[in-house]
Amino acid sequence: MDMLVSPLPGVDRKHLHETLGKVHQNVSNLFTSGPHEYYERLLAYLDWAVDGVGRLDTLISSADLDRLVLTKRHDQLLAGVDNFTIGTTQRLVNQLVSTELRQRTEAFGDAVHTLGQELQRWQLRGVPVVADSSFYVHHPEKLEETDFAELLSVTEHPVHLLVPMVVVDELDQLKESKDRHVRWRARHTLFILDGLFQESTEDAMLRRADAEVQRHTGVRRGEVTVQLLLDPPGHTRLPINDDEIVDRALAVQPLSSREVTVLTYDTGQAIRARVAGLCDHKLSMPVGDEPEKQTTNTKKPPSKGRGVQVPADRQDGQAGSSANDSVCR
Repeated sequence: MDMLVSPLPGVDRKHLHETLGKVHQNVSNLFTSGPHEYYERLLAYLDWAVDGVGRLDTLISSADLDRLVLTKRHDQLLAGVDNFTIGTTQRLVNQLVSTELRQRTEAFGDAVHTLGQELQRWQLRGVPVVADSSFYVHHPEKLEETDFAELLSVTEHPVHLLVPMVVVDELDQLKESKDRHVRWRARHTLFILDGLFQESTEDAMLRRADAEVQRHTGVRRGEVTVQLLLDPPGHTRLPINDDEIVDRALAVQPLSSREVTVLTYDTGQAIRARVAGLCDHKLSMPVGDEPEKQTTNTKKPPSKGRGVQVPADRQDGQAGSSANDSVCR
């Protein structure tokens, strides 16, 4: 299955695509027309691996680098390079190198193709925005009713809503909230998302463009598409969910070539996004008036006429101090 390579934060997607293409071309040439003598072929493959790491280690994650270049077979061939001079191993080594070159050619071909398709899709997508769970449970309008373009002041553009899986997991947890409104909103939002991605995890249409405006101007005003941000293979989530949401938004930004907006009601989430170099759109709920301070009078009330029970063993007719004494409020 084709897998998309995840660029490191700040990496230009076009530059990555070009670099992957060069590394792919080099390994493809080596596979089809490289040295035939087994040891020269082995050394040529190892040279290609070193060159590939040098080109890519500042562009993609270590997990992607291991998947594409530094595979288990690479490590085995590198570890045995000094012992592969015995005549009986020549054929085996040649087969191992040829298999690895073929698989690297296919893997890089898939990566180049998938990233190229993703780049083309991003050209058609709208303004990218990531909403956290606080938005889904606290915003006055439900997901399907929200006018995202108006909310973000981008009324002349379509909007592309990104939903990291960590947000889906948070909403799943909020289904059991003690707050009835939060519980209902979480379940409703998950119901809408499940309906959008019932048959496919590809981009889904949440809201179509204004047909009249699009017919006259070509602008897809009002359109909202939704994309699930699945965890990449081998991805380890950050301990704090807010940090994980920022991390996923940063991973998307180089692909979109646009500033990604984080939409939230939480101050901490907004600050994290801002510090990371993302655009934050902090919403707020009415705070209301400050509640009056409550005062507590700790003076004990008189026992007579206040309904205080006097222990039977008290001879002086006065109540003793106890935790059940009445307190004036």
